[in-house]
Amino acid sequence: MGLYHSNLRLRVSDFFWLWMLLTSVWVMANSSFAIESVVSGALISAVLASLFTHKTSVWQGFRFSPFRLYYFFLYTSVFVVEVVRANIVMMRYVYAPRIEIAPGVIKVKTRLKTPLGRLALANSIALTPGSLVLDIEGDTLFVHWLDVRTIDPNEATQVIAGPFEEYLEKVFG
Repeated sequence: MGLYHSNLRLRVSDFFWLWMLLTSVWVMANSSFAIESVVSGALISAVLASLFTHKTSVWQGFRFSPFRLYYFFLYTSVFVVEVVRANIVMMRYVYAPRIEIAPGVIKVKTRLKTPLGRLALANSIALTPGSLVLDIEGDTLFVHWLDVRTIDPNEATQVIAGPFEEYLEKVFG
């Protein structure tokens, strides 16, 4: 009976923190504190949080803490800087009179242990212009890179995942 209550308590905690996160994102995205907007966002977020925490195993094991929230904000600022930097590089490719690129697929090894951490890393890479995650197998991500600078997995990991991985490891494990 104790194990059941412990798992139920963890699921409720997972649900609550994910619900709060999704509702916060909803309010920020809508830029409105109108009661109709907040209530509809809270209801939609509750349904999504319930589905994610009860029907999938991705969110299981994630624990909220102020420490993790702090590193999530640091990760977010690094992510924004990397997206801006990658967009500037893409603009150079677009406006250059002659483009010299070497596209290819490379392996990126990650030290992230949790499925949620790997998912966050894959999304970070995919949302950064010039790279796209094609597949994830264990701790290896297969990334299509617009301009391959190295085929060494360690160097490629440092260039592509390095800016994100340090912070994501502290947030998701």
